[in-house]
Amino acid sequence: MPTKTLPKAGDHLISLQSAIDMTTRFRAGREARLIRPDQDIDVLPLSETFHREAIDNLLAVPGCAAIRIYFGLDDYNKIHTLIVPVNKNNEDILSTSDGQNIEPIIVEVGQRCPPTCPPTSDLNT
Repeated sequence: MPTKTLPKAGDHLISLQSAIDMTTRFRAGREARLIRPDQDIDVLPLSETFHREAIDNLLAVPGCAAIRIYFGLDDYNKIHTLIVPVNKNNEDILSTSDGQNIEPIIVEVGQRCPPTCPPTSDLNT
């Protein structure tokens, strides 16, 4: 059901242990959630890393009150995250406030793991 209400700021935080538990479960069941022929070809990433500048540019969009993460498929059926700015009415910012079309800032092309994975941490071992 659509809502014009943004989540509360404090609602986004979880403990490190909760994050470890969630990422462990995801890694353990990642391939099993897929049907053949999508198994064992890294359709589901373990993580994606984005440069801070990309996120800063997104947050600098006039009226940005939050961000939204979408999931999309590339031409090889690999899942990617797409991050867009969201206004105070919980709407994607894909044009200017006066309705003019703009080239929206949509962050994608993250560094997918695998194949390019970060150093070991509690969330990826």
